[in-house]
Amino acid sequence: MSFRKAELSELGFDPFTKIGKEWMLLTGGNSTESGKWNTMTASWGQAGVLWNKNVVTCYVRPNRHTFGFIEEGECFTASFFSEEYRQALSFCGSHSGRDCDKAKETGLTPVETDGCVTFEEADTVLVLRKLYAYDLCEEGFLTEDGIQEKFFGEGNPYHRAYICEIVAAYKKD
Repeated sequence: MSFRKAELSELGFDPFTKIGKEWMLLTGGNSTESGKWNTMTASWGQAGVLWNKNVVTCYVRPNRHTFGFIEEGECFTASFFSEEYRQALSFCGSHSGRDCDKAKETGLTPVETDGCVTFEEADTVLVLRKLYAYDLCEEGFLTEDGIQEKFFGEGNPYHRAYICEIVAAYKKD
C-alpha cells in the first residue's frame, strides 16, 4: 500500500468539497480475503470537533448493503479519490454489493489498513471509530421546506447517522 500516515492538519480537508462535491466511499468490513466488506458512495456528512475529538458524521440508509457491515464493526473507512475515479464512485453509489462485485466492476483494488478495508487508488483515507449512532426520523424535522418529500418516503428510508472519531488519516505518497 502506498499510503503514509498523516496528520489531519496536513490534509487540507474541506468537507464541503471533499464530501459534498467530490464524494467519498464508506467501506465497512474488515477482510478483503473473505469478501466480508462492502462499499458505497456517500455525499452527505460533516467534519468537526465533538467531545474534544476530531469527528466525521456519516449517514447510511438501513436498506444499503454496506449498512450491515458498518453496524457489525467498530470501525470503517471514508476514502476520497481524484476526479479520474468519478465513474467508479458513481457505480458504487448506484449498484448494490448484493448483486455485483464492486471492486471487479470498477477496477478499484481493496486493501486492508488498521483492521478496515479501503482502496489502493484512494488519495486520502480516514479510519473512523464509531462513537454514537442515531436514526433520523420524521418528527425531528423543524421546517416544512420539502426536505422530507424530496429525500425520504417510498423506498427511501431515513438514514442512521454515525458520529465517528477519526482515529487515523492516510495520504497517498
